[in-house]
Amino acid sequence: MASKIMSINAGSSSLKFQVFEMPEETLLVKGLFERIGLEEEMGFSYSLKDAKVKTTIKGKTHEEAIEFLLHFLLERNVLTSLQELSGVGHRVAHGGEDFKKSSLVDSDALQKIKALGKLAPLHNPVNVVGIEALQKDLPDCPQVAVFDTSFHQTMEAKNYIYPLPYRFYEEDSIRRYGFHGTSHQFVASEAANCLEKPLESLKIISCHLGNGASICGIKDGKSVITSMGFTPLAGLMMGTRCGDIDPSIIPFLQNEKNLSANDMDKLMNAESGFKGITGFSSDTRDIITEAEKGNDRAKLALDMFASRVKQTIGAYAAELDGVDVLIFTAGIGENSSVIREMVCENLTFLGIELDPQMNQKNNRRISTETSKVEVLVVETNEELMIVRDTYHLI
Repeated sequence: MASKIMSINAGSSSLKFQVFEMPEETLLVKGLFERIGLEEEMGFSYSLKDAKVKTTIKGKTHEEAIEFLLHFLLERNVLTSLQELSGVGHRVAHGGEDFKKSSLVDSDALQKIKALGKLAPLHNPVNVVGIEALQKDLPDCPQVAVFDTSFHQTMEAKNYIYPLPYRFYEEDSIRRYGFHGTSHQFVASEAANCLEKPLESLKIISCHLGNGASICGIKDGKSVITSMGFTPLAGLMMGTRCGDIDPSIIPFLQNEKNLSANDMDKLMNAESGFKGITGFSSDTRDIITEAEKGNDRAKLALDMFASRVKQTIGAYAAELDGVDVLIFTAGIGENSSVIREMVCENLTFLGIELDPQMNQKNNRRISTETSKVEVLVVETNEELMIVRDTYHLI
């Protein structure tokens, strides 16, 4: 039976949505509300059939955005009535150890999501706003929470416990959680379909490389290890995040520069990474352009990023006892042939051989015919993964 399912991704000042017809997975409409709460008006853009529209609407809250959205879906005949919407799937940043998979949102689940706000204070509270607004406007429509962290709940303790006093794990839930799980899970499944092999038979290293970046080692269809940690700050160097650094740098700079904990948090999350090294941009497109002009710090930033990705691939190949598939996904992974080439250079010892022409064309398969490892470019679609989970749960 055909169902219409909507995905909601609520950010601090934005709200993304998509509506699919299931099980055919036909995209009916997608759109974005932005600058929510920043002005008396918010931006609204959408794609419907062949039309792409960008405008502004009155309102400054997520609740007003959702109210407008529901009227919009009726006015544009995406829905004949609100009852036609069979379910809504919400991206939720943090599921902690409570949620090992996607979950229907009842009062108990909602309270747990709220409580987990202490682990994701910038994300979970606003995710809750989206859930509660739609519960109010669509009281009979099932709501499903799809967590960024759930896919990584299959990691063994050796890969998620930090070597701090164990009481901090027991008392404060300090551990590696990992993020981008929805993306890693989706592209791994897509890669298996592309290769016409069972997902459970493949050892996969998935590189989600965007402004936020993480790598995941996948075996038997399950996350074994991932680079982000207690927060999304850990792991790789990113657009504005530093990734892994010597922890002693933090108290050193606090003492030397008279910085507070909040100052350091802002420095590491918003002023580091590509932006911190180059001094001019967090966007790899700008950085590649400047590097080609001879900008040494732009070159350094690219070398640092590629090196850290490469090191992580090597480490994860060891953890998986080999690798069958290397995936590049997200904004940088899907679009930057330069970064992919830099990452894959000198990985022939793992059986990774890049085809320069295929890579330049952004083909799905960019490895040579003789490469022992399949190297794939896979477009991520977290919204479709959210919709799939919602469809199966309602």
